[in-house]
Amino acid sequence: MPVVVVANPKGGVGKTTVATNIAGYFASRGHQVMLGDADRQQSSRLWLRLRPPEARPIAHWELGEGQIAKPPKGTTHVVLDTPAGMHGKWMEDTLRNADKVVVPLQPSIFDIYATRAFLDELAHHRKAGRMQVGIVGMRVDSRTIAADKLQEFVDGLGLPVLGLLRPTQNYVHLAARGLTLSDVAPSKVERDLEQWQPIHRWLDA
Repeated sequence: MPVVVVANPKGGVGKTTVATNIAGYFASRGHQVMLGDADRQQSSRLWLRLRPPEARPIAHWELGEGQIAKPPKGTTHVVLDTPAGMHGKWMEDTLRNADKVVVPLQPSIFDIYATRAFLDELAHHRKAGRMQVGIVGMRVDSRTIAADKLQEFVDGLGLPVLGLLRPTQNYVHLAARGLTLSDVAPSKVERDLEQWQPIHRWLDA
């Protein structure tokens, strides 16, 4: 059972956007998905409450701070949305259960360096186990210098950039209805789905 952890100790980088869209993608493939929300703000849990009954089901994994438990039987895929400032034993336990870690990162120099220590810690964990780590650039225009700087920074760490997601209101409008890119007609979000294709391939590998 794959466990995908979406993590970055820096707040406001788009963790919930990434976590919900990964969960929505897995659900669209017919998997039995659980979305855990370890963030005090409980944004993913709110999103699940907004999700319409006709949408593909995504179950909520009741999770509190410091509580990393096995999901119920029947679950095939788990996505875990984590809070800003996660550290210590809680982080250790979370990473120990992770098959893949997705790190959303904005191309701001402040965000990049605020995340550096965490990425170094992930590199240490990767050497000890099977965990895979990938970066998703958030609110990035691939034609900008900021995108080049993000790529340059990540290249130095030896981590893959899975994709660059453009700044768009599509994510905002869909989240307000408990939906993801995978829940609507592809023609409505064609450009965004194209940006997610390499991320989907990495998740499925």
